[in-house]
Amino acid sequence: MSGPFQLSERALSLKPSSTVAVTSRALELRRQGVDVISMSVGEPDFDTPDHVKAAAIAAIESGKTKYTAVNGIPELREAISAKFARENGLSYAPDAVTVTSGGKQALFNAFFALLNPGDEVLIPAPYWVSYPEMVALTGAVPVAVPTTPESGFLLNPEELEARVTPRTRMIVLNSPGNPTGAVFPPEVLRAVAAMAQKHNLVIVTDEMYEHLVYDAEQVSIGTFAPEHTLTINGASKAYAMTGWRIGYAGGPKGVIAAMNALQSQSTSNASSVSQYATLAALSDHAHTAAFVEMARVAYRERRDRIVAGLNALGLRTPTPQGAFYVMADTTPLHADELEAARRILDDARVAVVPGTDFAAPGQVRLSYATSMANIEEVLRRIGGLLNG
Repeated sequence: MSGPFQLSERALSLKPSSTVAVTSRALELRRQGVDVISMSVGEPDFDTPDHVKAAAIAAIESGKTKYTAVNGIPELREAISAKFARENGLSYAPDAVTVTSGGKQALFNAFFALLNPGDEVLIPAPYWVSYPEMVALTGAVPVAVPTTPESGFLLNPEELEARVTPRTRMIVLNSPGNPTGAVFPPEVLRAVAAMAQKHNLVIVTDEMYEHLVYDAEQVSIGTFAPEHTLTINGASKAYAMTGWRIGYAGGPKGVIAAMNALQSQSTSNASSVSQYATLAALSDHAHTAAFVEMARVAYRERRDRIVAGLNALGLRTPTPQGAFYVMADTTPLHADELEAARRILDDARVAVVPGTDFAAPGQVRLSYATSMANIEEVLRRIGGLLNG
């Protein structure tokens, strides 16, 4: 770029997403009238619960549309504090809780509050694409810790500890995980917590998918090492509130205060209306629990069908224990996952996410947050591609 608008080194350091070409191609096909089924979107296909929408409407009608405290309305922080205690066994006082514009901002604030240039951050891989990019923006160094399809992408604590150096500062965990759906069992979390205590490391745990667990026990690692843990969560996945943009974090008060200071100089408070909507989701336990269970049962049925179907087609697909994603081995189509994703899109008219930016070579991610009818049609189309 010429002239006065020279991009910063920080902006230039961001890697372009390898999924952009596939996404752009899918949009172009749809503009041409081609029937493309998207299995790439990481959000619930259910509508936000009625009692949550009603609370938002009531907030608007009563004029609750002004600025709030940077860290969120007191009622919501109290409800989050109670949620952490009730559902996770975590003791975070309301002033040890902060509300953000989505879980991504909570993570961003945490990394910038805690990391210095040169610090190393251990991240189990495959990982959500934003973790290493956010870490790198701080000047810290993301260090991938591989997991394997054969293990169901479960983390090996010994593999994690083997990568600890004098510069290691943080461990980032995501369980249930995106993109793998892996749920780390209590014994693994206990071992990781002990390792963090031994080496004086910070644990940042992203538990956004905590309610979407099928064949495993969901445990918060903060129960094993509370003094080392910052817990990130939000309303997006469990309550089908992706567009409402509410995340939150609980942790040591000094860390939360630093995150609040960062937020005060960036976005300020999260949407006031969205905060009151989330308050209803956390406070009306009966309605919210019924919605979450309805969604969980539907996702489990879809998971079982897509895993069985892809494996029957010869695309090796481990059974995820949580979230709403599967990782499929597409090497029978092509050794390069980008080329495999392109073929699935162009020839089968199904949009998937190549594993490149997840550190998952030879694999693609499919989201089963879609109808069973779509899943059946996707299996039929990919089967036709493989057998054609």
